[in-house]
Amino acid sequence: MVTQILKEEGILPLIKVRKEMIELAGGKGANLGELLSQGIRVPPGFVITSKAYSYFLDYNGLREKIISALNLSPDEASKVIKNLILSAKLPPDLEEMINSSYNELANMAGKEVLVAVRSSATAEDIENASFAGQQDTYLNVNRSNIIEAVKLVWASLYNERAIEYRKSKGIDSSKVEMAVVVQKMVNSKSSGVMFTLNPSNGDRNLIVIESSWGLGEAVVGGKVTPDEIVISKSNLKILDKRISKKNLKIVYDKGRNIEVHLEGEESEKPSISDEEALELAKLALKIEAHYGTPMDIEWAIDSDLKFPDNVFIVQARPETFWSSRKKEDVKVEEKPSERKVLVKGLAASPGIASGKARVLLDVKDAKEFQKGEILVTKMTDPDWVPVMKAASAIVTDEGGITSHAAIVSRELGIPAIVGAKEATKVLETGQEITVDATRGVVYDGKIILEEPKQESHTSTGSLGLSRDAMLSLFPVTGTKIYMNLGQPDVIEKYLDLPFDGIGLMRIEFIVSEWIKHHPLYLIKIGKPEEFVNKLADGIARVASAIYPRPVVVRFSDFKTNEYRGLIGGEEFEPEERNPMIGWRGVSRYVSQQYEPAFRLEVRAIRKAREDMGLKNVWVMFPFVRTSWELNKAIKIMEDEGLTRTPDFKVWIMAEVPSVITMADEFSKMVDGFSIGSNDLAQLTLGVDRDSEILGRMGYYDERDPAVLRSMRRLIRVAHKYGRTVSICGQAPSVYPEVTEFLVKEGIDSVSINPDTVIYTRRLVASIEQKILLRGIK
Repeated sequence: MVTQILKEEGILPLIKVRKEMIELAGGKGANLGELLSQGIRVPPGFVITSKAYSYFLDYNGLREKIISALNLSPDEASKVIKNLILSAKLPPDLEEMINSSYNELANMAGKEVLVAVRSSATAEDIENASFAGQQDTYLNVNRSNIIEAVKLVWASLYNERAIEYRKSKGIDSSKVEMAVVVQKMVNSKSSGVMFTLNPSNGDRNLIVIESSWGLGEAVVGGKVTPDEIVISKSNLKILDKRISKKNLKIVYDKGRNIEVHLEGEESEKPSISDEEALELAKLALKIEAHYGTPMDIEWAIDSDLKFPDNVFIVQARPETFWSSRKKEDVKVEEKPSERKVLVKGLAASPGIASGKARVLLDVKDAKEFQKGEILVTKMTDPDWVPVMKAASAIVTDEGGITSHAAIVSRELGIPAIVGAKEATKVLETGQEITVDATRGVVYDGKIILEEPKQESHTSTGSLGLSRDAMLSLFPVTGTKIYMNLGQPDVIEKYLDLPFDGIGLMRIEFIVSEWIKHHPLYLIKIGKPEEFVNKLADGIARVASAIYPRPVVVRFSDFKTNEYRGLIGGEEFEPEERNPMIGWRGVSRYVSQQYEPAFRLEVRAIRKAREDMGLKNVWVMFPFVRTSWELNKAIKIMEDEGLTRTPDFKVWIMAEVPSVITMADEFSKMVDGFSIGSNDLAQLTLGVDRDSEILGRMGYYDERDPAVLRSMRRLIRVAHKYGRTVSICGQAPSVYPEVTEFLVKEGIDSVSINPDTVIYTRRLVASIEQKILLRGIK
């Protein structure tokens, strides 16, 4: 009887699945089948239903064992149950059915196909519960690995976070079942996203398509400025078309996704034809009509098939920001074709803002700046931070994605465009402009509503869930996900993010904004405790907010020109020709001149740990060059009463190549390393990271093989001595492929900008899953 049910309902082609079949096909399978039922082209595939999962459990006698294991703690239950599922045999008839269904899919494509094996739990779409990201999906699975991938997806039903979340919602984990969706991977010629409204201003009369070559990750991840096609809903006419220079595409090659750099004709020609764009628009209208709300849609065009059979929808979800507003509140101020582009630059911190420009060439003129204006300047440094915090957006002439303006803007959640070249000349104070920092474009006039900005995607508090419930939405990773932070007063904004600690707390912001005086000047005027107390308070604000998660506090890393900008600084700081590689980091701490100021920093750390009881505060030494200077600095710290213990870790930055070369010696002195990829790339390649000329020529690249090889060596040597390795440079926040490289090499943690915490956690989880899958083969 069981076999008969299995034959009838064990595996279903997607085309036969409907939205009401959620108990059989799970939420994802039911929704994909529903799209197919409306004539929407989705990648072909089949669903291994909940009946098949149930048959698998009964065949192996797992039900009672699972119920018993669920009495354990969530982490222990997860380990026990997942092991039970992964070690169990698939019933031969079910295995034969899966292989047969795969063969049918391959025959349809006319060749061997790679498939996506996607989780589709039966509890996914119940009211007041969202299971996004809790179960696993495996991409680019071949014939030989499909059975193991299916078992891994089944096992992911009992991921620790999934168990905890279902418990918080009163859902019995023993009664939740798992369907598995298996679909042909689209061999993407081009891909992207589209909206059935204008995402810039909410105009529901338009369809906006963003497109680039290769896989959609390039567009979704902001790696390229995509082509943009704007289409009228009323007559399906193309109203506006903007073709961008696309400098890369992501393609699948030999078991992994790789970036291919583009030049010449391919980089500049349209990544989507007019007929393909119009076909997508027709599908978009059908989807919107069926769901009755504006939609956010992901799509791909398969290079293996002919038009129009090659145009696929791979994801469709309701658009949430503009859709939540009343129609009468959404007023379009101008058509896309009427937009006037003023300047372009690098999209450094995503977002859109409109307002009056304020061109400032010197921070001394900042008293003129009004809260909510758009700051336009050549470049920022720590002195500009108070102005930046009051700005609604920032545009700079100079700088790249590792510049001060870029890093601080991302941390503050302020839209920012850097490297716009002549922004200070083209834009005028008082001029109404719109900064589209998602695409790196500044437009003339106000083209979005003057309403509160959409809440940053880094914040999750708007969902109304407790932090524990919120964390259950995100996968557990073996690699710790830390966050970079400099502004103590923004920590509350990020408390709901799924991070394991602060991997880099920069104290420069506390010094420049809270203390403002040079520490040696405060010593001179008899107020050293002012420095200690304010620094300790700033550190404590962060450490207490996330206790007991660790906070790795980096000792000061101002350069001499930045120290000179502090009150009283000119008296104590020389003028250096190249401060970037001058008197900074540990070389200051061990110098006779600065040592008294370094002792104030150490006292502030000790006050936070001992007087305030914040034992989660650790320290990190920046810009270490030699073992002898580090040894001397550690002795000064110990002289002030701070000594390495099991709950007080001492790390150093690995940003000077000498640390990599002498990693064995440094491993005997400290507990861990944090790779400073910005300076490591700069010093390894001999390139000024702020040089626009060399940057445009491609010389400064944290993905360079020489830099990656240095990272690999550090990890291997440090682990030989039982030391931990992290990274806090910009590379993992900007380049997912660097994150993948480091995770595969066994790095212990990655510390990234707040705006990429969620994305990086999911990325790391997927990488770890791929490693696990390959280990099972």
